[in-house]
Amino acid sequence: MASRIKKGDFVVVICGKNKASKGEVLSIAKEKDTAVVKGVNVVKRHMRPTAAHPGGVMEKELPIHLSNLAHVDPETGKPTRIRFEVGENGKKFRVAKRSNKKIDG
Repeated sequence: MASRIKKGDFVVVICGKNKASKGEVLSIAKEKDTAVVKGVNVVKRHMRPTAAHPGGVMEKELPIHLSNLAHVDPETGKPTRIRFEVGENGKKFRVAKRSNKKIDG
C-alpha cells in the first residue's frame, strides 16, 4: 500500500505536546511508522566533541508517530485526510479530501 505521508510533504501535528506545529517531513521510518518533521519535537542533547563537530549542547528533531500527523490542505491550510485516485494513464496520485486538490509529490 502506498504511504499517505512522504518525505517533503507539509504536515501539521494534531495531538501531543507539539500540537498545531507545522513543518516539512525530513525523513520517514516505515518500520517504526515515524517521521522527523523540521522544527517540530526539538530537544537539546549534550554531545561529546568529535572530529566532525565541536560538541556542546545541540538541538535536534526527534521522530513523531505518523498517527499524530495530518497533511496540510494546499488550499485552506487546515489539516486534511488523503485519498488515492487513479488517473487516465493508470498512475495513482494523492488528493486532499477537504478541497479535492491534488497533492504534489
